[in-house]
Amino acid sequence: MASSSPITPRPTVALSLLILGGTTEASRLAALVADNAEIAPVLSLAGRTREHAPAPIPLRVGGFGGVAGLATYLATNSIDAVIDATHPFAARISAHAASACAIGDVPLARLTRPAWMPEPGDRWQVVPDMAAAVAALGSTPRRVFLTIGRQELAPFNGAPQHHYVVRSIDAPDGFTAPQATFITARGPFALADEEALMHAHAIDVLVTKNAGGAATAAKLKAARNLGLPVVMVARPPEPDVPTFHEPSEALAWVEKLARAKKLASPSHRAAP
Repeated sequence: MASSSPITPRPTVALSLLILGGTTEASRLAALVADNAEIAPVLSLAGRTREHAPAPIPLRVGGFGGVAGLATYLATNSIDAVIDATHPFAARISAHAASACAIGDVPLARLTRPAWMPEPGDRWQVVPDMAAAVAALGSTPRRVFLTIGRQELAPFNGAPQHHYVVRSIDAPDGFTAPQATFITARGPFALADEEALMHAHAIDVLVTKNAGGAATAAKLKAARNLGLPVVMVARPPEPDVPTFHEPSEALAWVEKLARAKKLASPSHRAAP
């Protein structure tokens, strides 16, 4: 069940903005719009992590109930625009946002960090999904550093010959591989610490998702420096909507919509 924090009153012509969050980019955008009187923002978190940082704008936590539930929320709350600033691998909510916004004719934009690109010295094997990542590990036992979050570990249960070092923000559920070490930690991570971790656990291969961003990029440089192979899970396809990589760019898009709403308001048209 979703929970919400109180909404600060804004001018009636303020643009009602829903930010689908859970990322650093969403938090940065929330900070940018917090004091803008022309924008009435709400930050929505899925609640997949057990703790979340305080938000500078009204906050709701929980799901919407699929496309229909999100479309109803947009209509009931008179949402004027949506910024999808969810994780690059949150494909379901991104698809739901695109469908719900299309139903309600609500402008939608995407705020997402750029994907990582291989650099000289990298030994990447790019795969389309977790099943392919498991297959890429092969049958010979290896020591695998898994940094894919806690919710997509199940496919690796089918390859119990490997020893897994699993790092996630919260402790994982449902991971039954018999040889596993669990580390709960939140980035950013320093290069020296990543190299030390890989040395300490005698890692043979890194498995990660192409989440992009600086907070967890050090593991890639550490693998490069140590000559380790990386199984890189590619991002899912993105909806065809305006896409920004910087919160300031998304803010400019929102401010343009806010100005248009203000100009179209009856009070503005009636002003002498």
